[in-house]
Amino acid sequence: QVQLVESGGGVVQAGGSLRLSCAYSGGIFSTLGWYRQAPEKQRMLVASITSGGNTNYGVSVKGRFTISRDNAKNTVYLEMNSLRPEDTGIYYCTAVRTLTAREYWGQGTQVTVSS
Repeated sequence: QVQLVESGGGVVQAGGSLRLSCAYSGGIFSTLGWYRQAPEKQRMLVASITSGGNTNYGVSVKGRFTISRDNAKNTVYLEMNSLRPEDTGIYYCTAVRTLTAREYWGQGTQVTVSS
């Protein structure tokens, strides 16, 4: 059974930092990613990383956020720096299973950036 468990969300002041973690299990995954769901906005891709380490970032977070993965620990991270109020939202971890190309989602973790 595939499981994705996010942690590390919380409340932080603008300009601060947070590190999100997502522990995954139940399969072998190629691309891992983070999406953000902000109130009254469409869900957007924040960052993704392939099994080969290639990364992709949303325009609004490029240069401030860093995605990484530790395959030995089955964990993907999102380091978020210089946080802005518009970064507020629920952050979801995603994982694409290599064998089936099916994408799985975690339950999400809330990040709130106060001004």
